[in-house]
Amino acid sequence: MFDPLALKTQFLLRPDVTFLNHGSFGACPKPVFDTYQQWQLELERQPVEFLGRRYDDLLDEARAALARYLHTDANSLIFVANATTGINIVARSLALAAGDEILTSDQEYGAMDYTWQFVCEKTGARYIRQPLVLDETLVDTFWAQVTPRTKVIFLSHITSATATILPIAELCRRARQHGILTIIDGAHAPGQIPLDLTGLDADAYTGNCHKWLCAPKGSAFLMVQPHLHALIEPAVISWGWLPGASFATRNQWQGTRDIAAYLSVPAAIQFQHDHDWESVRAHGHALARQTRQRAAHLTGVAPLVPDSSDWYAQMITLPLPGRDTERLTRRLREAYQIEIPFTKWNEQTGIRASFQGYNTQADADLLLEGLAALLGEV
Repeated sequence: MFDPLALKTQFLLRPDVTFLNHGSFGACPKPVFDTYQQWQLELERQPVEFLGRRYDDLLDEARAALARYLHTDANSLIFVANATTGINIVARSLALAAGDEILTSDQEYGAMDYTWQFVCEKTGARYIRQPLVLDETLVDTFWAQVTPRTKVIFLSHITSATATILPIAELCRRARQHGILTIIDGAHAPGQIPLDLTGLDADAYTGNCHKWLCAPKGSAFLMVQPHLHALIEPAVISWGWLPGASFATRNQWQGTRDIAAYLSVPAAIQFQHDHDWESVRAHGHALARQTRQRAAHLTGVAPLVPDSSDWYAQMITLPLPGRDTERLTRRLREAYQIEIPFTKWNEQTGIRASFQGYNTQADADLLLEGLAALLGEV
């Protein structure tokens, strides 16, 4: 039977901190971190052999393991440092023109909004931020904003601000039928929800391995469908830029760099397999579910999305009634040693709680205790 206290001993997190912020940067288990450091040590012991003769084979093996986990083709998959890099590679490769539209939501990660605004300033395209209706009408109301000028649909799989799981599969299906490119920011998805990239059928999908998959920092991936391979410009032009080279070859070699985080991704996948991650996800979702119900009772503010695993998984945003949430999270750190971020979506403020396998009922109880004590003060 799954035991969160036993799993907690596998992580390097400080025991005096109640860590409810796995969603920001993740946390790496000790066995995976050991693997990471072993790869770094192996690199330093014989740098020429490691980088000059083993580099491609090692990365190919790691990509193959990740591709199996994601249910996609390894030939369409490359490692990148983070999801932000993945979106930048794709967005800056597109042949957009004045008047073209990128349709997105009002819940996208701020850095990605900046990326698309930069691209639009260069090309004359327009970035259309469509407010989301967080109920069963979401697909239809969002799709109603598609116009003959819509060239790209860009969406998060799980939003950062509200932790909402968006119905990506249906939107990708409609876009495919209408010849519209779909580019998906899956920063929070790998490890938090099961992924089948073949089934989703997005044109491009990027996700972090260092968050919910618990790999070392600086490990992420970008998947691009074969019909777009020739379009994608590598972040760095280097020795892989050869006539007839594959998508992976053009993007894999970028000069001297530490690839230990990438090579540790299979160890993170194996760690989750060995620790019954389906039960871990169920445990995290159960804590999230009861915490959002208790918070709503405490604050009088209804949850943002329906009560279903179709809408949220192990991460939730707790909306608060017009409070100074930045100060609130600071006071939760000072008075209760709770690490949790504040959020703002349009005019709605809140805090975002992540429940990973190492979190316990006591962690959720402490958060509610802190909220009850501090909401009046803040």
